[in-house]
Amino acid sequence: MPRVHIKKNDTVYVLSGKDQGKIGKVLKVFLDKNRAVVEGLNNIQKHTRPNPQKNVKGGILPKESPINISNLMVVCKRCSKHSRVGYSIMQDGRKVRVCKKCNEPLDD
Repeated sequence: MPRVHIKKNDTVYVLSGKDQGKIGKVLKVFLDKNRAVVEGLNNIQKHTRPNPQKNVKGGILPKESPINISNLMVVCKRCSKHSRVGYSIMQDGRKVRVCKKCNEPLDD
């Protein structure tokens, strides 16, 4: 498995594509495909058939599709800027992700 700098519930900035410059929250990460689903971004139109047993109405619904992880950058909570991710070992032995701009840990 490749090492990925993005985790679920991170706030990310989109670097390229049709949603370039937008910010969203990561809903799911697919490690094997190197992709992530971001809330409200990279929407596609899903055509659904009505299903009365599941209370699903038919029609065209918007749905988020995965974005390649190389097109995403983590937004730091402290400095509220998108930055690269570094790794640091804390005094208690934990390995945490660190913002490269302000050197503050991204993980709590």
